[in-house]
Amino acid sequence: MSLVFPPLYAIIDSALLKTSELSFAEMMAESGVELLQYRNKRATSRELFDVSRTISARLARSSASRASVVRFIMNDRADIALLAKANGVHVGQLDLGVEDARAIVGPDAWVGVSTHSLEQMDAADKTSADYIAFGPVFPTRSKENPDPVVGLELLREARKHTRKPLVAIGGITLERAADTFRAGADSLAVARDLIASSDPAERAREFLSEASRSRRLSGAPD
Repeated sequence: MSLVFPPLYAIIDSALLKTSELSFAEMMAESGVELLQYRNKRATSRELFDVSRTISARLARSSASRASVVRFIMNDRADIALLAKANGVHVGQLDLGVEDARAIVGPDAWVGVSTHSLEQMDAADKTSADYIAFGPVFPTRSKENPDPVVGLELLREARKHTRKPLVAIGGITLERAADTFRAGADSLAVARDLIASSDPAERAREFLSEASRSRRLSGAPD
């Protein structure tokens, strides 16, 4: 791994939100989250573009006044990521391939890919993907048709298959964070446990605190 990857990957899942996408994005950024993904499976292309462009512009202004950059990733849609000036795109196994997405968003944008088996992990490792997501590590209700649960043991094995940043996905909660980091995850993708919290901002800070603690214990750079 050639970069210190943000330890918390907050997912702005429109199906779960109690507030607007923009409000949630701003809340996460103000809490110290440096990586956000916007996911909306039901919106039209126009709606996706309008919301993504607004979030991207607001986070870019926010980053300009901070010491750290808040990266904004678009789920699935490389075309909208490019038009909205997002910082990258995340693709799944049924979306555009990594290299096709890369051709659209360009060499400087981040391209991430979800994997659900060691075979998919090995294939992703051979691409130009900037990071690889693996899971679902735990049962998840955030997706309508989730893939089979891989568990922590397979996550540990997946860690051996790549030197790229490894993002754990699926059913991640604060209570499971420490074990997931110990299993080899560089970052935790979290949707429901943040959004459903009575105080999402505080929940995000708790995740970041746990990440710092886990990194200190492992000797990794904080």
